[in-house]
Amino acid sequence: MRQQMSTRHLAVELTAITDAAALASYCWLGMGRKKSGDKAAVDAMRRGFMEMDVDGIVVIGEGEKDEAPMLYNGERVGTGKGPRVDVAVDPVEGTRLLALGRPNAIAVVALAPRGTMFDPGPAFYMQKLVVPEQARGLVDINAPVGRTLAIVAEALGKKVRDLVVFVLEKDRHSRLIEDIRSAGARIQLHTDGDVAGAIMAVMPGTGVDLMLGTGGTPEAVLAAVAVRILGGEMQGRLDPQSPEEAQAVSTAGLCTARVLRTEDLVGSDDILFAATGITDGTFLSGVTRTEEGIRTCSLVMSGTSRTVRRIQSVYTPLRMSLLEAQACA
Repeated sequence: MRQQMSTRHLAVELTAITDAAALASYCWLGMGRKKSGDKAAVDAMRRGFMEMDVDGIVVIGEGEKDEAPMLYNGERVGTGKGPRVDVAVDPVEGTRLLALGRPNAIAVVALAPRGTMFDPGPAFYMQKLVVPEQARGLVDINAPVGRTLAIVAEALGKKVRDLVVFVLEKDRHSRLIEDIRSAGARIQLHTDGDVAGAIMAVMPGTGVDLMLGTGGTPEAVLAAVAVRILGGEMQGRLDPQSPEEAQAVSTAGLCTARVLRTEDLVGSDDILFAATGITDGTFLSGVTRTEEGIRTCSLVMSGTSRTVRRIQSVYTPLRMSLLEAQACA
């Protein structure tokens, strides 16, 4: 019988890993050196996994697309004891946000039972639609944008002009932005951070009602864990952004016409998601220095219990000095 993964103890350990990554990258905040900040977070996250009682394989790593420091796809993590899990990581989601000191940089990890996370292979980009629970089952990523906005507005009891849509500020979205504005909705443009954007679309009180546009495929799988726990819906379709990527996707036998739903991206409810703020953001405060020490704000979610917890931790100056020595070496 498969060992259940979503225990409170494991959730706390997962939060400690995202905390460590956030604290390590914090020393590079605003320094303009995104790879240095990312490497510090990767190293801290890897050290944290060494003490975690799971038999983990990294399915969603990071770094391949932009040649950043990596926790490699296929890398084994954990002590080898405990549940067999797929692991998705983004030690710094928003490396440019970190480098420039902008909001919404976060450290993220998700776990799911072995074999239940979608492996994107060479597919780096995916077109996405993310909606909250009220609109789940009502939308279609293939529908015109105006139709989607009308459906979501009705589900939320709003007018279309009151909707706020999270969109990444990329050249590829010029037509999408035009269509959203033509339909009468508002847009919140972000340079980076579509894991955060997906969470904002399904979490109440963020000021965002849905997310549209093409972002990272690995980020889609990572975000799908949180979306599933929060009861929302994600739909995606692979959207290669270069002839080389298109050829690699075709060679891997992946279909760009197939609509991938939340359940395709993560096929279990026995899932865990944790995120820690690095810079201040919409749903998480960033790392903050106080008289007591260094404060972190984290979010941890469990799929089996459908719980969402906010955890504030304070690290002593001695603990922080050790982390800084490791991160800034």
